[in-house]
Amino acid sequence: MPGSEAPRPPGVERLLSAVRPRLAGERDHHALLAAAHELVDAERGRIAGGGAWRDLPALADDLVARLERLADPLGSGLVRVINATGVILHTNLGRAVWPAAAIEAAGAAVAGYTLLELDRGSGRRGARFRAAEAHLIALTGAQDALVANNNAAALVLAVGLAGRGGGVAVSRGELVEIGGGVRIPEIIRRSGARLVEVGTTNRTRVDDFEAALADGRARVVLRVHPSNFVIAGFTEAPDPKAVAALAHRHGAILVDDLGSGALLATEQYGLAHEPMPMERLAAGADLVTFSGDKLLGGPQAGLIVGRADLVARLRRDPLARATRPDKATLAALGATLGLYRAGLAQIDVPVWRMIAAGVATLRARAEAIRDGLPTRHRDTVSAEAMEATIGGGSLPGETLASFGLVIRAGSASRLLADLRRADPCIVARIADAAVVLDLRTVEPTADHLIGRAIARLVEP
Repeated sequence: MPGSEAPRPPGVERLLSAVRPRLAGERDHHALLAAAHELVDAERGRIAGGGAWRDLPALADDLVARLERLADPLGSGLVRVINATGVILHTNLGRAVWPAAAIEAAGAAVAGYTLLELDRGSGRRGARFRAAEAHLIALTGAQDALVANNNAAALVLAVGLAGRGGGVAVSRGELVEIGGGVRIPEIIRRSGARLVEVGTTNRTRVDDFEAALADGRARVVLRVHPSNFVIAGFTEAPDPKAVAALAHRHGAILVDDLGSGALLATEQYGLAHEPMPMERLAAGADLVTFSGDKLLGGPQAGLIVGRADLVARLRRDPLARATRPDKATLAALGATLGLYRAGLAQIDVPVWRMIAAGVATLRARAEAIRDGLPTRHRDTVSAEAMEATIGGGSLPGETLASFGLVIRAGSASRLLADLRRADPCIVARIADAAVVLDLRTVEPTADHLIGRAIARLVEP
């Protein structure tokens, strides 16, 4: 009516009175009050912006739904995704999918108390849970091992052995950016050490390290494996054994950062050889650092293996505590590494299972999905050969023959967006103006979800 007061949402207490009888179990009053305030404030803003007024029952339904979403274990904000991009270690999608054993181990670790730092025999405080480190020692032949929360942290700890202001010699061709804008020179600076550049971008020889070591400018030699790019053409890199021998002759420490952390030989899958931690230790590296969530196929972690005296020094570093992983990560990492020792990595570690998948099997899956589509879709969807990549800063330029589905119907960018908004969310890619769904990165149990989404979203 003219002159009447503008509609306002009900007060917070009135809203809570309508909601409380519908809530199961005891609820903290302050939490409910905060949720109700948020809803009422949002409703006032919506009405002020011209939105339609909603009555008390509608608002009560909204508040109950909000509270249920907050308590939903799958409602944390993370969206589960079917990765149909063909990029096995997709950084934007969380890199490695954990093995079932790792998921079970992490769940067991957080479901109750554990002997994380308690000696079972004496009942006193003991060494922090070391199963993962014991596996690393057995797998790499290292004297000792230490786990940090990611490889950048592992590298900071390792180069810190140079001491405050101590020099770290690095080839100019290995001063890389490892992702997220983080660069090797910055990591060295933040560790308190000083960068000593040697060689050139494309060619570095053993002799290039001689001067920096002979005059004491460098106490640590850092080798950084270029795992996320390739320099081709007029190039030269020094032999790892020769660099190690030179460093040791001058009393320096050799740290080898491998990044990807392959514990299986990649060439058996038709890929280029990826340096392995055990190889670099055998070649004379004092410490080797690598990631847990790349080619190793486990949780995010930074792994350090090598000389026992150096690992002991790192363990005493205050930064080791600041960068240590939690019990869930340690349990998941231990379970993942246990699969390697049991000879089951190719079968039970998803990263390696995807790498090892045969093209004939992928083709059969793609054809089965297409054949299961309604007849009207079959002219726009085809099963085709394609190429998958490893991703995650591993094996740059290397591809795996793969098979999947190609959709040529309407706007590819619109369909790509529709797939992302679908339930479940499907992330694919565009190639030659068509939407491509690579099955190498899709678990076979999700094939029917791919088919269902195509049938629902693709306009023939």
